[in-house]
Amino acid sequence: MQVDYEALAKVIASLTHGEHDVVALMATMACEVHYSDSRFDWTGFYRTVGNDLLKIGPYQGGHGCLVIPFSRGVCGAAARTGQAQLVADVAGFAGHIACASSTRSELVLPVFGGGGVLLGVFDIDSNQPDAFEARDAEGLTGILAQVFSQVAQ
Repeated sequence: MQVDYEALAKVIASLTHGEHDVVALMATMACEVHYSDSRFDWTGFYRTVGNDLLKIGPYQGGHGCLVIPFSRGVCGAAARTGQAQLVADVAGFAGHIACASSTRSELVLPVFGGGGVLLGVFDIDSNQPDAFEARDAEGLTGILAQVFSQVAQ
């Protein structure tokens, strides 16, 4: 199943219109994205909490890691570099943190608020190898900008 990112963006925009609370926005987006595609096994946010540290935020799926330093894992790399991380095989990613042993591939996108402030990262895991494409990163990056660009930390 291919996600129709244009339609998903419209649904998320209608659900989040007028909302400025970052946790409410994250919870809504995690839910909508998670159920938009069967490839998405774990979908959620890790929030920037200072000292180059991420803490778990709203998510859908099994348990997640509670704390991730910017220096470790795919989520840490996205936070540290401010760039999307598209990982076809997590076993080949140096320093990968196995929050769930079923994860085979991962897409992590930095989440920026107003003024370019890093609010955290949006993490999607799949139990399928090579589950993500550049179109997923592009579509979701656009939705993240639409939802979070007006949020101040």
